[in-house]
Amino acid sequence: MRALKSVGQGAMLLAFAITALAASPLAAQSPEPVTTPGNGAYPTLYEQVAGLPDHVVYRPRNMDALGTQKLPIYVFGNGGCSADGTSSRNHLLQIASHGYLAIAPGTIPVPGKNADEPSQGTPGQLTLATPADALSTAIDWAVRENERAGSPFYHRLATDKIAASGWSCGGLQAIITAQEPRVKTAVIMNSGVFNGASPIPGLNATKAMVDTLHGSALYILGGPDDMAYPNGTDDFRRITTLPAALVNIPVGHGGTYMEPNGGIAAEVVTAWLDWKLKGDTVAAKQFEGGACGFCKDSRLTIERKNIR
Repeated sequence: MRALKSVGQGAMLLAFAITALAASPLAAQSPEPVTTPGNGAYPTLYEQVAGLPDHVVYRPRNMDALGTQKLPIYVFGNGGCSADGTSSRNHLLQIASHGYLAIAPGTIPVPGKNADEPSQGTPGQLTLATPADALSTAIDWAVRENERAGSPFYHRLATDKIAASGWSCGGLQAIITAQEPRVKTAVIMNSGVFNGASPIPGLNATKAMVDTLHGSALYILGGPDDMAYPNGTDDFRRITTLPAALVNIPVGHGGTYMEPNGGIAAEVVTAWLDWKLKGDTVAAKQFEGGACGFCKDSRLTIERKNIR
């Protein structure tokens, strides 16, 4: 185990936007965002582990500090379905610091090498850097580790409390993964399913999958300037019986993933997870009732369905 320091949508534009940005010379010259450790009770780290070499794991550094508390699981698809498992690290470190095991596909990039270059087959088409089932692979590993004697996660994971999440192209990975019965809530960020056939080979999320989501669903979009806004809004309109919320934060498609502690989006997601996976009644008040906490928050707007 190698520990590291503590610490979208219109045709193909959804998938290309984040990937192309990550691989562009301009992006490569931009200052590296400051990595923040999260503001929860548990100081965090991110690492690659031998048993899951194509993913990055985010967790509390001192597992013993959890006592008898078990970690729910949060699997997260990267923007552009990229292979940089640290591209949303502030968001993931924030979630982990509040008592979660978070896992993203990909690896920790080596300085001086661009591990995130998009691979193209047919001109105009993106070849996924991480497969559609990458989040399911992460869940499989976590479930095994929870039962493996000698694992740092041995009987420390709440394998019945799993969320599938992701940004942009990664949000489509999350929708596919959220079809599994073991996923209890879906958190779809700056994303939504394409109308018609998917233009991304190998990533066949369909509008029918929105109808078969279960448990609950949270959509976070970046307002009308978010290229995922039309598709994500359409997804939300199709949800009829599921407890669901749609939060718009007016920051466009790029979200707040690498803002300190993941910004307001991570704040919203943490509250949702605390409510839906931990049964936290204080967190529930951020979403429930006519005077819900986020209903009065001037930084965002919220719509709700089947939430009292």
